[in-house]
Amino acid sequence: MPAASEGTTLLRGEEHLKLRKVSDRFTVSFTEPEDLEEPGDAEKPEAIRQPIVEAAGGQVMQIMPLVSLTEIQVPEAEQLDPVMDQLRQRDGVAFASHVYQLEDGSQQIYLTDELTIQFAPDTSFAEIEAIAEAAGLSRIGVVDGVANAYVFQVTANAPVNPLKLSNRLAQLPQVLLVEPNVVVPVQEYHRPSDPLYRDQWYLQHQGGPGLAAGSHLSVEAAWDITRGRRSIVVAIIDDGFDLNHPDLSGKGKLVAPRDLGQRDGVPLPEQPGENHGTAVAGVAIAEENGQGIVGVAPGCAVMPIRYSGIIDDRSIETMFNWATENGADVISCSWGPVGTRYSLSLRQRAAITRAATRGRSGKGVVVLFAAGNANRPVNGMIDEQGWPRGTPRGKTQWLNGFAVHPDVITVSACTSLNQKSAYSNWGKEIAVTAPSNNAAPGLLLPNQGFVKSSPAVRQQLPGRGVLTSDRLDALGYSSGNFVTTFGGTSSACPAVAGVAALMLSANPDLTAQQVRQILQTTADKIVDPQADPQLGLRRGMYDAQGHSEWFGYGKVNALKAVRVAQQRLAAPPPASQWIDLDDDQPVTIPDNSAQGIRRRLTVSQNGLLRNIDLSLSLQHSFLGDIEINLIAPSGDSVRLQSRLLGRQQTLDMVYSTQTTPLLNRLLGQPIKGVWQLQVCDCALGDVGQLQRWRLRLGF
Repeated sequence: MPAASEGTTLLRGEEHLKLRKVSDRFTVSFTEPEDLEEPGDAEKPEAIRQPIVEAAGGQVMQIMPLVSLTEIQVPEAEQLDPVMDQLRQRDGVAFASHVYQLEDGSQQIYLTDELTIQFAPDTSFAEIEAIAEAAGLSRIGVVDGVANAYVFQVTANAPVNPLKLSNRLAQLPQVLLVEPNVVVPVQEYHRPSDPLYRDQWYLQHQGGPGLAAGSHLSVEAAWDITRGRRSIVVAIIDDGFDLNHPDLSGKGKLVAPRDLGQRDGVPLPEQPGENHGTAVAGVAIAEENGQGIVGVAPGCAVMPIRYSGIIDDRSIETMFNWATENGADVISCSWGPVGTRYSLSLRQRAAITRAATRGRSGKGVVVLFAAGNANRPVNGMIDEQGWPRGTPRGKTQWLNGFAVHPDVITVSACTSLNQKSAYSNWGKEIAVTAPSNNAAPGLLLPNQGFVKSSPAVRQQLPGRGVLTSDRLDALGYSSGNFVTTFGGTSSACPAVAGVAALMLSANPDLTAQQVRQILQTTADKIVDPQADPQLGLRRGMYDAQGHSEWFGYGKVNALKAVRVAQQRLAAPPPASQWIDLDDDQPVTIPDNSAQGIRRRLTVSQNGLLRNIDLSLSLQHSFLGDIEINLIAPSGDSVRLQSRLLGRQQTLDMVYSTQTTPLLNRLLGQPIKGVWQLQVCDCALGDVGQLQRWRLRLGF
């Protein structure tokens, strides 16, 4: 590669993406101790860093704590390098880097201080260490599941920045692949509005204005088989979740909630516009409670995971590892990268593959992604003309790396009239489609916001909106607790996630690949012979293999899918013997202790676990401080109780495979050995006592 291209070429898999520098922005990685303060501290990092940055002539635009980056803007382009150099000289600054964009300006990219390198199979460890030392790299991890692949940190001894360094290392014969870990913003797929609309037509309908026959999911008959089991967990990765909403409440409804930005277990909305996660979760799993709406899989549990708002290697690994390690059966993602072109890094591909192949004790987690809302291919070329703000322009390669991952079920959107939703992205990688609203296409671009696509769609776009959960009161999309016009592929994706959860409720032995195959082979072949109103394309028919670029293998049919899943069910052997163990000695729980207390019960019998119940009684002046874990003889730990009990003071609870889905992870393990109950008080100021616990094991 020519030296002039080293600083403007991003290696991403087999792609060489051309970049240009943003003229007035750069990033800094601070290493001062205050940079490590948790959100919620009296003095926020923003308040600490702004004076430092202002003294150098810049302004803090955003802080990305998950990757330790601070984005800074300078008033004039001529000040960029002087301000960067001034900050580089400060103690406590690890590095400063330019901010980049793809050549077409459609996507903003931030460099971190990490590189992923995969070496040739015959490369010795000594050679790897020598290459790393010469390049100023420190090895900090391995890429699990990929041979000879390591994660390195760029140190102060590196001769050039991570972008240039990766291009130089790629020329070495020992190197198969090298990728810098880059950060891009998250794009949400939604455009709701306000009017109240009281009909969940997308679940089931008998016809009416704006409704074509069979344009629903056919869930009513599927519910006669199952409305979902609490032991099946749907992980929703999105922005904040209103955990006070009745649709997200119920005994055993919440499993391992996580806020990746705040690094805690309470993924509540933090900003005024964080409404998306609540609406998405409502479509998939809203509780059947006699009020409001009902989700596709109302009986299933939900694992709400609030993302940090950025995409990079570490954030993707963290999201998918958390979901997999905490017992998710389905992962639903109604988001994607900002811009037109984003290929996955090795680490990102590996993280999704691990979830889809190793999760659920080797059966694989069902991973779904929304296709996106620009009416563009998830992987293909379009000659772009006439965008209102000038980008993208000319021959543009569109690529959503998440949507084309071979282990992902990519979901497009169709309307209440069984036609293509005008905005829905398309391509050979689409697996299935599901009902949603209709709207004009558009694209979210960095520093430009939402931009409507051109040529503009001027005709009326028929199709009804989706009714789902909203943040309570006037905090969400509407003035009430429900939004009537939700839509986009953001709504289609969790609908299919809910159907997958019903399938696994009927047959938990299905693999992720079997779920995909059943969804595709049982889908309804809806046909749309009309040209789409924006590009004039006609791709609503099916090829010889039964695939449509608009609809994949068809519109998901919940009844057919759940029925086939049930037909493949192999009945597990029931428990023939039971052991009851008790510990009724009261013990005080130490205040504000991460270790807490551990109580032990020993099993001397041999056998494999077929069923399990655990009951306990606990008194505490503020149960919202308490976390409870069960640790099996194998060392596997299951979170029984997160810090979600608030001001309650008495806990008398029975945890079973029905009420606590994570316990299913222990089934099939040997029962012999020491079983431990760990109770932790995670905050200062309130105290309590574990009074009794009982373990009942079936084998």
